[in-house]
Amino acid sequence: MRNLKVTLAYDGSDFGGWQVQPDAVTIQGTLASAIGRVIGEKVLPQGSGRTDAGVHALAQVATFGTESPIPAENLGKALNDLLPAAIRVLSVAEVPAEFHARKSARAKTYRYRMYREAICPPFLARYVWHYPYPLDEAAMQQAAGLIVGENDFTSFAAVDPERGEEIGSNVRQVFASNWERSGDELIFTVRGSGFLHHMVRNLVGTFVLVGKGTLQPDAIAKIIAARKRSSAGATAPASGLCLVNVEY
Repeated sequence: MRNLKVTLAYDGSDFGGWQVQPDAVTIQGTLASAIGRVIGEKVLPQGSGRTDAGVHALAQVATFGTESPIPAENLGKALNDLLPAAIRVLSVAEVPAEFHARKSARAKTYRYRMYREAICPPFLARYVWHYPYPLDEAAMQQAAGLIVGENDFTSFAAVDPERGEEIGSNVRQVFASNWERSGDELIFTVRGSGFLHHMVRNLVGTFVLVGKGTLQPDAIAKIIAARKRSSAGATAPASGLCLVNVEY
């Protein structure tokens, strides 16, 4: 049995997220179908994390086991022949049996793009949150720095009724967090040990409240301490979010 690591990029606009669902077209399901057609085995590739519906990836990682002797490089080419243009396999590599896309991950980097001008170019619309309204970008940058460190991020996690509130389960370490201007875009980049469901989008929604003056930057510490989703801002649109990198 070989253990294969697949690195892929995708435009998530037309997919129901990463995870297989019975009533939606997903990245995981589409990839699994293509792999099955190539190797003749039924597999379910395990991703480094579950990106939401509409979220994109530059370098998502997935692993699966197979008895197929097809060389990794040839498998990648065959998969790209079958996959829709919105999903591209960047590389396939054989890895040790103990390597797992999610369990072996040590850090992830996400990027969120906001387009700040009055008119958003149609070729960018799928990849940004168009927000042309006034914002104090310096205050947003100040607030972003306040989440660095190890914290319980319950206030920024989507409420999941199917999962019990295990104490400490929402603790994550954020290594870097910052906003920067790049032309007409305001870009949030965050690197951490892992991220909760909707966490990055909820952080962005909260930072926008700081930018609008609804919250002061020092409110971030109080929101974290509250450990209540209702304390933080609204969830930012999925279109602006992209998984940039997974580190092992």
